[in-house]
Amino acid sequence: MKIWVPSKAAADVLCDLPEVECVVYDGTEPVPEGAGEAEVWIPPLMPVADLPGLLSRMTGLRLLQTVTAGVDAYRPHLPEGVTLCNARGVHDAGTAEWVVGAMISVLREFPGFVRAQLRGEWTYHHTGVLADSTVLVVGYGSIGEALERRLDGFEVDVVRVARTARPGVHGLDELPALLPEADVVVLLVPSTPETTGMVDAGFLAAMKDGALLVNAARGPVVDTDALVAELRGGRILAALDVTAPEPLPEDHPLWTAPGAFITPHVAGSNPASVRRTLKLLRSQLLRYLAGEPLKNVITGSY
Repeated sequence: MKIWVPSKAAADVLCDLPEVECVVYDGTEPVPEGAGEAEVWIPPLMPVADLPGLLSRMTGLRLLQTVTAGVDAYRPHLPEGVTLCNARGVHDAGTAEWVVGAMISVLREFPGFVRAQLRGEWTYHHTGVLADSTVLVVGYGSIGEALERRLDGFEVDVVRVARTARPGVHGLDELPALLPEADVVVLLVPSTPETTGMVDAGFLAAMKDGALLVNAARGPVVDTDALVAELRGGRILAALDVTAPEPLPEDHPLWTAPGAFITPHVAGSNPASVRRTLKLLRSQLLRYLAGEPLKNVITGSY
């Protein structure tokens, strides 16, 4: 059985499996020959060029296992009969850690102090603080749970929101009433047609003065023009690991918008995520070879 893998590290943990042949394709080099022979494809972290064209050539494909929680790039082009699985859980720790770090960095004004340090200026003043805040988590799933565990001890109130209400978790329909009370709004929703542009001018206007928007979801969830306009007004702050467009062009106004802290989609790029990804890939392939039910199968709307 031929498996396309995104890295030598992935090949190393899979190619001792019986009757498995690994082909490394990291998305930056020419597409390997024999696309129609690949039965399992584990794409690289970033989507490859001409994904629809490549998938149309992979006539023998039966399993597409991503290394990301998001699968929005693949779902519209998935050939019939191919099982799609995501990597739910492997990036929980890294992403939750980034969210906590980003919140503290912005509220305690670390970027401004770094700039002052480079100028040799002692800019003493009071800053914001995370303690006593209400943190609204929009898209409360496994990453949201990991985030809440890490916030335990920071003396904050966590308010949970998911697509469907359940005990202890509000539904999305309740969001308009919850936004004005939140000091920090964390976006962890998947990228779907329903979530695209959900953070629009109305959403941002409903946030309280001085609130912090943290986007660790996907760039298109936020209306970038509306966010830039709100930031320029100085009413809210933003910490963004994802943007639309992405990568963000060097002359984009979001770079210089007041109160914006931006990192280049690195929340899940860390050794812990790599270790957990490789562990999931081996477990998943063992299940596949044994004909056992797979983890993280994407069905329905998501």
